[in-house]
Amino acid sequence: MNKPIRMIALFCLALFLMLLVNVTWLQVFKAGELADSPHNQRVIADTFSRERGAIMVGRRPVAESVPADDQYKFQREYPFPRLYAHLTGRFNYFGQTQLEKTQNDLLAGQDSRLFVNRVIDLLSNKSPKGGAVQLTVNHAAQKAAFDGLSALPGDVKGAVVAIEPASGKILASVSLPTYDVNQLASHRFGEVIAAQEKLEADKSQPLINRAMGMRLPPGSVFKLVTAAAAMESEGYNADSRVPGGNSYRLPGTSGPGGLITNEGRDCGGNRVSFRQAMENSCNTTFSALAVEVGAEEMLERAERFGFNQTYLEDIPQATSVFPEGMGSAQTGQSGIGQFEVASTPLQMAMVAAGIANGGQVMKPYLVDELRTPSLAVLDKTDPEQFSQAVSASTARELTDLLVSTVDNGTARPAAIPGVKVAGKTGTAQSGVDDVPPYAWFVSFAPADNPEVAVAVMIQSADIPRGEVAGGRLGGPIAKAVMEAVISR
Repeated sequence: MNKPIRMIALFCLALFLMLLVNVTWLQVFKAGELADSPHNQRVIADTFSRERGAIMVGRRPVAESVPADDQYKFQREYPFPRLYAHLTGRFNYFGQTQLEKTQNDLLAGQDSRLFVNRVIDLLSNKSPKGGAVQLTVNHAAQKAAFDGLSALPGDVKGAVVAIEPASGKILASVSLPTYDVNQLASHRFGEVIAAQEKLEADKSQPLINRAMGMRLPPGSVFKLVTAAAAMESEGYNADSRVPGGNSYRLPGTSGPGGLITNEGRDCGGNRVSFRQAMENSCNTTFSALAVEVGAEEMLERAERFGFNQTYLEDIPQATSVFPEGMGSAQTGQSGIGQFEVASTPLQMAMVAAGIANGGQVMKPYLVDELRTPSLAVLDKTDPEQFSQAVSASTARELTDLLVSTVDNGTARPAAIPGVKVAGKTGTAQSGVDDVPPYAWFVSFAPADNPEVAVAVMIQSADIPRGEVAGGRLGGPIAKAVMEAVISR
């Protein structure tokens, strides 16, 4: 063989070896990654054509697949599209979000726990079916939260979260504004893209899950954490005398920026009862207590309740923030939920639930059970303790103060006849001149045997700035949610 032919043969052999290596690399080592790629249209089309499992609330499907008269065989539908949009998310040709994404393997029938079902379907010459996901949500509580927020005037931005204190089950999670998730599930892909782009361009940000994915200054509802820290580290109880007065100068400050006031509330003289301070939400009291407790203990107590940590596995969660390394003046501001303190409604619901549960904070969860296509239970979530935030005795003292706040103080709008309710209002400054304050409300009931803890956050509504108050706006919503759970 002459040299040119030999060189061509060697070159062709090298090309063949390179092709063999590339095929082996793609089919063996990269197979899993390519199969899971959101750009793999063949896999997407195959998944899109399967009978996907349902997402259930009680006996109601809130996401299900129904037969479709087109090439994809099944259409994903959401019977309560606006009510559950931020929990179910959407499933369409371009991908998934929220529960549709995190529970995709089971819903699509690809979960290893469905192996036997897949074999049976294969032997029966049937298309594989997806399993079902059973949620912890109470439909009546979810609707009460949605209706309560929606009844506020104007274009409302806000959220409500309700938790079962003893288990951590999320009983309700609502975010406004919401959207019709069915518009994003259509087989008319051009319309889906247009709807998605419109939602993304909307200045009200309807795609954001404000219940779990947005953090804002919590204002006075954070005083629950400050009170807990003061009781645990400084020995206060519900009957103690605490700092009071009309104003409090933050340590090391001068000028109006360092002066804490009570905005006309009755906070007595230099010392007042802890009960009076909580009932009237005295800023001077809780700023002074935070300084007395100190930055390190305030940080530790906040983190025991869940700040600076992630804990929700079922859908994406924003991390609530309590700052580190603060000076005394900043610590005083943090004691009333200002400075750089920022919380999600989920986090403040956890704080209320932890106090309701004797100081034990349970890890929150949305997915109660995973089921086969025939609805046999595959797996069930067991309640899990997240932390012991405070002692049982401190939790009882705090509950006593919060019941007084509903009976005699700023949280009266949440009172339920014949039921002992614990609650706390909050109004947090946004820090922007033309942005009104945020209204907050947290509560739990029955206070002596808690079944539900609620957090309400109203970011904005068509309400005059001077009338924004957590009790007036959030109290009735929390009351409706608690009643829906208690009366079930």
